Amino acid sequence: MTSSPLSPEHATRRYGLLLLPAYPLLAIAGAVTQRQVFALLALALLLTVLMLPQLLARRGTSWLLWSGVLLGLLLSWRYGFAGVLLEAVPVLINALLAAWFGRTLGTSEPLVERFIVAIEGAERLRQPGVAAYARQVTWFWTVLLGGQALLLAVLLLCADHDGLLARAGIAAPLVVPARWAAVWLHLGGYLLLGAAFLAEYGCRRWRLRHLPHPGLHDMLLQLALHWPQLLRGKRVAAP
Repeated sequence: MTSSPLSPEHATRRYGLLLLPAYPLLAIAGAVTQRQVFALLALALLLTVLMLPQLLARRGTSWLLWSGVLLGLLLSWRYGFAGVLLEAVPVLINALLAAWFGRTLGTSEPLVERFIVAIEGAERLRQPGVAAYARQVTWFWTVLLGGQALLLAVLLLCADHDGLLARAGIAAPLVVPARWAAVWLHLGGYLLLGAAFLAEYGCRRWRLRHLPHPGLHDMLLQLALHWPQLLRGKRVAAP
């Protein structure tokens, strides 16, 4: 019996989840060894994961764009800018995530509501306190991610010796030790988000303790399975 081919959506989930964990490892390797080849590989991997749905759909324009950006990354590596681009990625990721969460606050479907529907079904939102809590948590992530993006931008600009201002010969208004800036840019920021996620999960179980909750493993699994639907919204259906 032959197995049916994966749909583009299922293939995106599978390959994206396999590739993405390598990104922080390559980024940390680049920061520790100061070898820009790791920065180049990390950026190429991140680009591939982000464009994976279009690439798997075999769209010619997407493949041309992907190839063009890869060529640009190779040129940046050739001229010594790959490390700077890699350092800017955490700033961009946090800013984009903050904008994603914040943009949904002006709608009737804040982003955390989409998470709840994907994991537990639309009926969950009609239970006491759930919808209000979902909007509050969406605010929490908007503020946290926005603040993190601002902090990372300051570190990137103001690190002594390695900061963008120092490289440009401009005196920084606030001097940050380069080691601490690098640690937070490539590791601390990700650990903060992980700790915030776990703290919010514990707070939710306490705040909504009158309701049953899925285990952490099941919640993460459902998020991984349904993350493409979270981009679309519109009361995604639960499994």
